[in-house]
Amino acid sequence: MPDPVFVTGAPNWIDLGTPDVEAATTFYNGLFGWDLVPGGPETGGYGTYRLRDSTVAGVMTVPEDQGKPAWSVYFQTPDADATARTVEQAGGTAAFPPMDVLDYGRMGGFTDNTGGYFGVWQPGTNPGLGMIMEPGSLIWSELYTPDVPSAAAFFHTVFGWQTSQMDFPGGSYTVVRPAGTDNDESAFGGLVPLGQVPSESAAGPHWLPYFAVDDTDATVSAAERLGGRVTMAATDLPEVGRIATFADPAGAAFAVIRPAPMP
Repeated sequence: MPDPVFVTGAPNWIDLGTPDVEAATTFYNGLFGWDLVPGGPETGGYGTYRLRDSTVAGVMTVPEDQGKPAWSVYFQTPDADATARTVEQAGGTAAFPPMDVLDYGRMGGFTDNTGGYFGVWQPGTNPGLGMIMEPGSLIWSELYTPDVPSAAAFFHTVFGWQTSQMDFPGGSYTVVRPAGTDNDESAFGGLVPLGQVPSESAAGPHWLPYFAVDDTDATVSAAERLGGRVTMAATDLPEVGRIATFADPAGAAFAVIRPAPMP
């Protein structure tokens, strides 16, 4: 497929912070076929994962005493500094203020008003991920939050996100999509009450990236063989797909989905 084109407020980058990049690469190469392109000293060793010559994620070493292993989701912004000001006005905080990454772009890290960490990426020469929505790449993102309405209001202020409700047996799901869109075909993620999914509750507020796969059950078997831990067994969601959630060998959480066939 052609390179993705990202709109303001849509996820345009993800990265993994892990204490052992080599071990992480062995795991994700075996699971998704990703290859590591190591980062040089000019990027502080920040590397990228590639699949079929397209960038699917970033990766960096984060020593255990500096932070827990985790995936981070970044959202497109045309002006990272303006976004930082809006985050503060909306009740969020800056984990680190916007900074230039060579000529690749400008990035910042923040915590929303309910405690969930997220990043922003203002593209320079690097427009963002080179592949999405295909097997082995990002397809969906979920925020686990203690207060869905409050988080929805925060991100509406910061990015203009629109929300809608999708009904499920026993409840509903808050779908998010970029500003100015009026149909769920443009949706890129959801907001989930923190206590609703036991496997995610212990981690506190956080974003969970989903990667597309051709076979969820085969991915579960491969993850276990490679040293990962299944935190939610493969489960069918009618008209959505078959999902499962994991912790990689270092403990970073992520999910996979085999999307349901389009009607």
